[in-house]
Amino acid sequence: MNNIFVNIAGLCRAVFTWLADLLHLPDIMVDIAMVAVYWLAIVIVCVLCALFYVVWERKLAGYIQRRPGPNRLGPNGWLQTIGDAIKLVMKEDIVPAGADKPIHLLAALLAFVPPMLALAAMPFGEGMTALDLDLGVVYIMAVTTLASLPVLCAGYASNNKYAMMGALRVVNQAISYEVPQALAILNIVLVAGTFNLNGIIDFQTEHVWLIILQPVAFVVYLISALAECNRAPFDLPEGESELTAGVFTEYSGMRYALFYLAEYCNMFVAAGLATTLFLGGFTGPFLPGWVWFLLKTFVIMSLFIWVRWTLPRIRADYVLRFCWKVLVPLMLANLLVTGVVVYILA
Repeated sequence: MNNIFVNIAGLCRAVFTWLADLLHLPDIMVDIAMVAVYWLAIVIVCVLCALFYVVWERKLAGYIQRRPGPNRLGPNGWLQTIGDAIKLVMKEDIVPAGADKPIHLLAALLAFVPPMLALAAMPFGEGMTALDLDLGVVYIMAVTTLASLPVLCAGYASNNKYAMMGALRVVNQAISYEVPQALAILNIVLVAGTFNLNGIIDFQTEHVWLIILQPVAFVVYLISALAECNRAPFDLPEGESELTAGVFTEYSGMRYALFYLAEYCNMFVAAGLATTLFLGGFTGPFLPGWVWFLLKTFVIMSLFIWVRWTLPRIRADYVLRFCWKVLVPLMLANLLVTGVVVYILA
């Protein structure tokens, strides 16, 4: 059970190798086919997790607010997301007359690209990393930075003042909170001594979970992740009371659904990276590694949801002031202390 997905990948490679020999194809075609299989698996996992977390958020929000939540479609309402997806697919796809139509469409499609690229380097289990990079941490930080680009394109292409204002808020917030997030991750790299994600997991297996050694970095990372994913209390880009729907004002139907799912995919990446860096990754007793990874990620995602339905939206100037005057100095001080301790113990 631990190696079920690894065995499936090995079986796929054996089949592709047999077909390549049968058709006299070069060996590189086998590698190309395996890359396609890995990407297909990443897309399926990401979309299924996003669909689950959509309905889980609605159920958990109902529990927090002491109401039933979705309870009609499927057993106790657990199939509500499927019904919502069908509804959005069947809705008319309206594009404003003054919009830049190619970019308007392309922005919705590109919203999925950064989380997919990030998940390619995420270790889901033993031997379950599509791209096991020596600089895996740097790679994920780089590709997740691109998540604000499709949103900026959507705001620009919509030819709407509310959408453009929301897009500028996204970029402003993302650029600001990437700094404390990067500093928090740098503390982990300094302690573990490697940028390789599997190497960081091995360090935690041999010693202790890094949330114990770096609790301040963990809290700052979670706060920065909430801001990066535009989740409350940092949901300024789509503040309903100020910007109607913000960036997504001129989106409807399937294009809106793509942005909605991409938001949960970005949350899944942020929670998965927190699991890998602070909670020992896929390690754990009795259960398969990929189950432990999903369980730990589920806890982090539930924490994101709990914060969203508990705290009010923060004013825009307070958001940036909190970042640059509190989080960044705090992480610089934490980095200094960590460096001194690591140097002494080394």
